[in-house]
Amino acid sequence: MEKHDRATDTEMEFWEHFAALRPHLVRGAAAVVVIGVAAFLLKGFLIDTVLFGPKSAGFPTNRLLLWMGYAMQSACEWINSWSGLSLAVNTDAFDVANLDFRVINTSLAGQFNLHMKVSFVTGLVLAMPYVLWEFWRFVKPALTEREIAATHRFVFWVSTFFFVGLLFGYFVIVPLSVSFFINYQASSSIVNMIDVGQYLSTVMVASVASALVFQLPLVVYFLTRMGLVSSAFLRRYRRHAFVVLLVIAAIITPPDIFSLVLVIIPLYWLYELSIRLAERTERKSAAAAAETTAVSSHEN
Repeated sequence: MEKHDRATDTEMEFWEHFAALRPHLVRGAAAVVVIGVAAFLLKGFLIDTVLFGPKSAGFPTNRLLLWMGYAMQSACEWINSWSGLSLAVNTDAFDVANLDFRVINTSLAGQFNLHMKVSFVTGLVLAMPYVLWEFWRFVKPALTEREIAATHRFVFWVSTFFFVGLLFGYFVIVPLSVSFFINYQASSSIVNMIDVGQYLSTVMVASVASALVFQLPLVVYFLTRMGLVSSAFLRRYRRHAFVVLLVIAAIITPPDIFSLVLVIIPLYWLYELSIRLAERTERKSAAAAAETTAVSSHEN
């Protein structure tokens, strides 16, 4: 009988928690739907400007990289004239703006599905801070005052790193990836006819993957607070981490040195930032523990 009562109590607690969570889920889903509907109505901007932006010659990253190539070429010419050397720069490696290609649709409902997918992903991404805030409001009553003080900026920092990573993926990784695969030729007899679904997947996967990778400092922060990771551990395995980040950068970027270097630098900076956050968290935890010990000793 006792076991039955315990199972019943557990089931009731589950449904009570679910009832408390349901309004937060409803409001979060409503935010996704509202933003998704707005995105559906703005298809011209989202598809022509945002989605197809990285393949345009006027895209900011494409123009910047081309300018860098010409600037390095001019610098080499000046050094050659001054020193008599014969330095040279291959500007073709920086010319990712030559992306004059058309995408095609090969299915009957392909364009409609593209429109719906872009609208849904836009709603999901832009509503993410609000969804996280609703989740934090749900767990807040179960937190202590110290835990609330430690997590009250949770939504802000997760959202900030997410959108910074998203923009990095969109403005850096996507143009480099699209340029490499469009200009790559296994044979001159093969003509590239890019399906719009494949192009969309490249843009979304590269951008979202970068946004998730940029959550590394926050993950390390929470693991440190739980005592699972320490700054000494992160410093000890710094070289191993660099190799892992190098592999990640090689996966999400085209197989060329320029793109690899361009991506590995911010990724390694994130790892170093994680070490600093771990050290800061440890100092705060040690100070809080010392304060608690002092108060206990004074009371005794």
